[in-house]
Amino acid sequence: MSSKYLQETEDKLSVVETLYRFAAGIDLQDSVLLASAFAENAVSDFRPAAAKAGFEYPVLEGRDTIVAALSEALSHVDTTHSVSNPRASVDGDKAHLDALVEAQHVLKSDPSRHYLMKNRYDVEMVRQGEVWLIERVTVDNIWHTGDLSALFGS
Repeated sequence: MSSKYLQETEDKLSVVETLYRFAAGIDLQDSVLLASAFAENAVSDFRPAAAKAGFEYPVLEGRDTIVAALSEALSHVDTTHSVSNPRASVDGDKAHLDALVEAQHVLKSDPSRHYLMKNRYDVEMVRQGEVWLIERVTVDNIWHTGDLSALFGS
């Protein structure tokens, strides 16, 4: 195998691992881990998924804003995010990742109430040093089921 092929494979795995850090940061309610997935000037666009679920959600800009908003918005639920079918392409220090993410949200105060979403993540990344970071993530919903009010804690 050529060193170019090995580097490309390593980069693709590292790109996918960045999305795993994002998901684990949310699920573990670990803001440091969640922040480690984002570039300082990152953008998170959940509007397409929110619209299909019947609510509005703003575009979030900046790592600190994204981490604070997600931490606050999901503090009342336990979540599990499962990443599947990741497809990564790398071009120098830029990468694109498309993946399916199933996100279960279970209300902490009433575990019988939950909301499940299957979303498509469209992610643009940048390499900073040895680490890949999310520059922009756009989340679109494929399907959803359950009690939407559980997502909001009501």
